[in-house]
Amino acid sequence: MNRYMLLLICRRIGTGILTLVIVSMVVFFITSLLPGDAAQMILGQNATAETVAALRHELGLDQPLLVRYYSWFLNMITGQFGTSFTSHIPVAQLIASRTPATLELAAATTLVSVPLSLLIGITAAMNRDRWLDKILVTCTMATVAVPEFLIATVAVMIFAVRLHWASAMFFGSPSMDILSFIQAYSLPVLTLCCVLTAQMARMTRSAIISQLNSPYIEMAILKGVSPLRVVMRHALPNAAGAIANAISLSLSYLFGGVIIIETIFNYPGLAGQLVDAVSNRDLPVVQICVMLFAGCYLLLLLLADIVTIAFNPKWRG
Repeated sequence: MNRYMLLLICRRIGTGILTLVIVSMVVFFITSLLPGDAAQMILGQNATAETVAALRHELGLDQPLLVRYYSWFLNMITGQFGTSFTSHIPVAQLIASRTPATLELAAATTLVSVPLSLLIGITAAMNRDRWLDKILVTCTMATVAVPEFLIATVAVMIFAVRLHWASAMFFGSPSMDILSFIQAYSLPVLTLCCVLTAQMARMTRSAIISQLNSPYIEMAILKGVSPLRVVMRHALPNAAGAIANAISLSLSYLFGGVIIIETIFNYPGLAGQLVDAVSNRDLPVVQICVMLFAGCYLLLLLLADIVTIAFNPKWRG
């Protein structure tokens, strides 16, 4: 890795940190504008004005907005996430109890969608402009155009209501066997994989086709190298940077789509915690959950940028 590549990566990291700081401002100020009074919601409608005012002072809600943001930001970067307004449990404890479930769902989706998208993309590229390529391209474009909640609804109607192959609600547990695991995760993973696989497959196809149009590929074909060997031995390694970038960008979508999926299937993850916190106006939980999703999203984008820089032949050496 030369100095220029290192400088580019450092600039990307700096831009990511600055973006995260800006996101923290936006998140804090928007959550402070949510309708309703958090102290009033905690105490109930029968609470007196004096009691509400005392609780607002205890929670620091009577301080100026900038002062509250400064205090919250300092606490956040030092790992002090505060206490939930509704459950009175430390936010870090709530987050820690829900994060493994969301990571488990994301990991299962990644393990299914990435190999499947590579298979579809490579197959389409090897049969470009033929009937198989046209069918795969049409199917992927149609899948990308369909929203997640509609895919989830159709999947529930077919596999849960009609065929009874899976449950419409998540009932997983740490001690379940492999069959129960598949039944519990099949519909959420299927819904997330539909859009993710379609996006990654289209980008993989484009990356490989761009390599197949290169002169060195034409030379290999003229030498009698088989099409499969041309793709797997020559085109795919040179397209690895673009494909890795496409995978990173597509996987960043998980942290948006997972909110919809966890809500529909009653999945006990971090996104479900976020939805409940918004409903209860539990500001500390909302703010930290959104920052975690934003941080993961920016981390994947940063990874995509680093992969692009690392695989660019102009910046090697």
